[in-house]
Amino acid sequence: MPIVIPNQGEDSRPVPKQVQCLENGTDLFKMFEVDMNKFDSSQVRKSYHKMATFVHPDKLGREPTDADRARFTKLKQAYTVLNDEQLRAVYRQHCFGIAGSGGCAPQGHETALSKALEMARELRKMGEERALVLYKARLQIGPIREHAGKSLLEKYLPEVSGGKHKMGCAGVLVTPTVLDSTSGQTWDTILQENPWLKTTNLVAKPDQLIKRRGKAGLIAVNKTFDEAKQWVMDRMCKEQQVEHVTGQLNHFLIEPFVPHKQEQEHYICMLSHRYHDEILFYHEGGVDVGDVDAKAEKLELPFGEKLTEAIVLEKLLSKMPAAKKANMASFVLSLYKFYTDLHFAYLEINPLVMLDDNTVIPLDMAAKIDETANFLCAQKWGELDWPPPFGRAAYPEEALIRDMDGRTGASLKLTILNEKGRVWTMVAGGGASVVYADTVADYGMGSELANYGEYSGAPSTEETFVYAKTLLSLMMKYKHPDGKFLIIGGGIANFTDVAATFTGLIKALQEYAEDIKEHKIKILIRRAGPNYLEGLRKVKAASDKLGLGIKVYGPETHITAVIPMALGKIQALPEPDLSAPCGPPVRKMIDLKGKKPTPKGHPAPPAGTKHTLVTATPETTSIVYGMQNRAVQGMLDFDFMCKRKKPSVDAMVFPFSGSLNVKFYWGTEEVLMPVYTTTKEAVQKHPNASVFVNFASFRSVHETSMEAMNYSNLKTIAIIAEGVPEQQTRDIIKVAEKKGVGIIGPATVGGIKPGCLRIGNTGGMLDNIVMSRLYRPGSVAYVSKSGGMSNELNNIVCRNSDGVYEGVAIGGDRYPGSRFLDHFLRYQDDANAKMLLLLGEVGGLDEYDLIDAVKKGRITKPVVAWCVGTCASCFTTEVQFGHAGAQARGDMETAAAKNKAMKEAGFHVPDSFDKLPEMINKVYTDLVEAGEIVETPEGETPQVPMDYTWAKKLGMVRKPANFISSISDDRGEELTYCGMSISDVFSKDIGIGGVLSLLWFRRQLPAYCTKFIEMILMVTADHGPAVSGAHNTIVTARAGKDLVSSLCSGLLTIGPRFGGALDDAARMFADAQGSGVAPKDWIEKMKKSNQLIMGIGHRIKSLANPDQRVEIIKGFAKKHFNNTPVLDYALAVEQITTRKRANLILNVDGCIAVSFVDMIRSCGAFSKEECDDLMAFGCLNGLFVLGRSIGFIGHYLDQLRLKQPLYRHPWDDITYIQELAGQGPE
Repeated sequence: MPIVIPNQGEDSRPVPKQVQCLENGTDLFKMFEVDMNKFDSSQVRKSYHKMATFVHPDKLGREPTDADRARFTKLKQAYTVLNDEQLRAVYRQHCFGIAGSGGCAPQGHETALSKALEMARELRKMGEERALVLYKARLQIGPIREHAGKSLLEKYLPEVSGGKHKMGCAGVLVTPTVLDSTSGQTWDTILQENPWLKTTNLVAKPDQLIKRRGKAGLIAVNKTFDEAKQWVMDRMCKEQQVEHVTGQLNHFLIEPFVPHKQEQEHYICMLSHRYHDEILFYHEGGVDVGDVDAKAEKLELPFGEKLTEAIVLEKLLSKMPAAKKANMASFVLSLYKFYTDLHFAYLEINPLVMLDDNTVIPLDMAAKIDETANFLCAQKWGELDWPPPFGRAAYPEEALIRDMDGRTGASLKLTILNEKGRVWTMVAGGGASVVYADTVADYGMGSELANYGEYSGAPSTEETFVYAKTLLSLMMKYKHPDGKFLIIGGGIANFTDVAATFTGLIKALQEYAEDIKEHKIKILIRRAGPNYLEGLRKVKAASDKLGLGIKVYGPETHITAVIPMALGKIQALPEPDLSAPCGPPVRKMIDLKGKKPTPKGHPAPPAGTKHTLVTATPETTSIVYGMQNRAVQGMLDFDFMCKRKKPSVDAMVFPFSGSLNVKFYWGTEEVLMPVYTTTKEAVQKHPNASVFVNFASFRSVHETSMEAMNYSNLKTIAIIAEGVPEQQTRDIIKVAEKKGVGIIGPATVGGIKPGCLRIGNTGGMLDNIVMSRLYRPGSVAYVSKSGGMSNELNNIVCRNSDGVYEGVAIGGDRYPGSRFLDHFLRYQDDANAKMLLLLGEVGGLDEYDLIDAVKKGRITKPVVAWCVGTCASCFTTEVQFGHAGAQARGDMETAAAKNKAMKEAGFHVPDSFDKLPEMINKVYTDLVEAGEIVETPEGETPQVPMDYTWAKKLGMVRKPANFISSISDDRGEELTYCGMSISDVFSKDIGIGGVLSLLWFRRQLPAYCTKFIEMILMVTADHGPAVSGAHNTIVTARAGKDLVSSLCSGLLTIGPRFGGALDDAARMFADAQGSGVAPKDWIEKMKKSNQLIMGIGHRIKSLANPDQRVEIIKGFAKKHFNNTPVLDYALAVEQITTRKRANLILNVDGCIAVSFVDMIRSCGAFSKEECDDLMAFGCLNGLFVLGRSIGFIGHYLDQLRLKQPLYRHPWDDITYIQELAGQGPE
């Protein structure tokens, strides 16, 4: 018996036979109807979707049972295995043997499926490709496989060297697909595509970013093909420990063995820095080359300068044999061109072999590419592979979040570090996620940190639900006797509606409430930003109801304070009052106890000091590139709050529209902002603007920034875009420093100077501006790498000092346009900046420039500093943090080394980020007591009108809508028709009749009703080219008009004489039948009143020669409708009228009209009043218009297809009556 799943419709549908395989344990290939030896992935997807339609718990039309859920889970597992090359190979191996023949193994298909799923979990095969994308999403500089680097060199070396050099074979990459004989790559196909494998000795090695492979015994040298194949197969998909990291070997490189002498091995490395590219060359190479930094000859080539063979010979090749110098110089020159043209950021070859015939061969290569240059180099790169670090296994849960991240504008990231760990985090913001991880490590729980990631960028309620649910499901995998911790936090959001995201969080907590209590999970939340109070209130109410004991905190609590509270390191703080918003903190002025200290005074800057970045004043104005209305309005609101006399934005530039004016608010008044199509015009019209806020995309930001630097009045350029290629950034920096232009960014939120200027969205929404007192200047000037953390710094500074004097986020790229030192020198020379604050991060050396300035006495003001990323030492594999530059390239670039160096240089460095507020407060207090800062009483907090859209979202205002719609809604996750989602429209197969019933009648009608509606559309679709509507359409089409004009021409002829009789016919016959008047008497009544009976009469048809359209409509109504009183009455009238003349029959219009009345009256879906309204509203004429539009469009297309010329009516078909011309009344 077939499985039958109840459906909401009238009939139950038998489930396809494949679904029954879920119960029977049939092998997967049969289940999905694919040939095992001719695998077709598209057929797998097609079969999966077909089966899922029947077994998905949400598609059953009833409450799903545990058995339903289990069936669908099994289907998903089967699809996962069969749709993944590596898992399919495992399944075949356990079921049929590696070769795919020999019948089913004794354990059967069920066991084979279980084995595949088990191996997917243990070895993470199914997740590796997903991990590549996840890892890539966090990159700017990404390592590539050795095979990829050599393949690019093989392809482009002849081109860049002008044919002088070429590389031998780049080898072949062997992946786990060789385990599956039906996959695209097998050992046979490898041999077919690379016949050289049989004719030369070979080298085999893993290609997975593993360092020191030779010392780890992971290189097979001078092997035959069979030996190399066996060596690879012995290690494929096996665990391997390399130093302190254990991972799975699953990608191998096989390449030709190159016989050579030791003295023929050399070393070369190319890498990029802010101002130059560096080339290291050593005449000796190989695994025992030693410390190349100390041994190698080095060449520093300033960025943008041309490299020549003469320079190479002079700087790098002094120890090379004279006979080989020229050839090697030529190769190095070509290699450098290859390096720059393809946007490499690092390239190391060791050994680089030069044979006796001067052939140069790279034996081992390591390379990193600037992934952000993809839009420039995609065609050259081809499909590059971005492998994760060796030992970093991938998880299906990471894949789920990565897939969701790819479908949304929000940023959703998840990396699982230790699935058995006790400390889990759910953090909003990239910079915040690092400081949370740091703080966990600082309190001695780094080994228990389970995950790293973020959810930010205004994720939807549903996305937050899935993210939280994924984390909770991971937490439930393993119990710990001491319980676990879930820290939900983040920085102060700019625009994310906290309440909306927390609604999704609450949904996940409700689903896992019992599990949370069983696993003894302690949850603490710290969140701030738009609508945070409502979010915290909702979570607290849900916690109390579910008995979860969650503690919630807002911006009054330090961002990471919840971590030591959760871990029991400090006493938990009292939870805040959630009944009122968190305003500016109450300031307690420091009591000097009668002391009158004498300040030291502000030292004058050294003679000739000039800063590239010009400090903003209350008169500074800007030009904004891009139609960023929200950001501009935020800048104007900030200006108004700071009591500026005029807006800080003079104009906007938007090249994709003509010049226009856009309305903005200045307080409560409206002002017009000019928008120009070119920067040149904007600068000419507004010569006093000195700041250029560039919102151009990463594709065009280089061009627009370079143009802006041509105008001398633009002194500061803020580049907001992320993902700017490093070569373009370095080019911008070079030109900017030459022209004395200050650059903020790329990848920055901007900067803020209270009372003067706000760049873009810096500081977040107005309530955060007020809470952090950014409307008036304080004494603390800060610089941060992270834009997201700048809001948090504003909050920290406001609560531990008199506030922010100026704050800048320089951006997280490796080469920010301006460095820490550039800003701190400016702050040092500004008498109003009394105290300096630095928030750096792992990666880069910019902090050391600041250390040198302090040591040399150039910076004398107290500096409080901290570098985030100290948790990096807790990870056994390399982790790329949220910023492109947040990755150490040496011991000096680690956060721990920087913090230590700053502390030794006299900086005020706390023990951890969690202690940063205390350090700021201490230094500030010392400055006040020393008289360097003179505190003043707080003034009145300014008021700025709230944006209407946000006020309405918070439920603070209301106004009547101009439009009301009750039939469709496009605001949610998907479009709905009268409450039915568009996916349900198709899954339930309601057809065009069902859609029409939803949109016209606001309800789903029975199937026979929707079928009747579709019949009406079909029989009214056309009636030949001679009728007035079709004729008009044809004539208009032949006049060269467009489709819409031609269709309208035809539709405008519809009226009482053509097609418009349906409503009148329905009303006439319905009224007559309802009045109880006999048909004969009604006809006489109509005759006496001189009224035509609508719906009666046809040009040629009669009872003896019936209209088949009428017969079809009439037959369907008689068969399916519950009763047909109006149709019966009309047929009785027909019997009388045809006695007078044979063609006075009930025509198709009349038959449709009376049948439709019977349908809506008898189907039970409408009241009598609703039926009368539908007739009065013209519903029936609407059906004719909709149906006949099909035919009119057909006639239009037909005329174009036939290429018909302009129509002109013939004279002989027109009667001209000249006698009446010019006559008027006598």
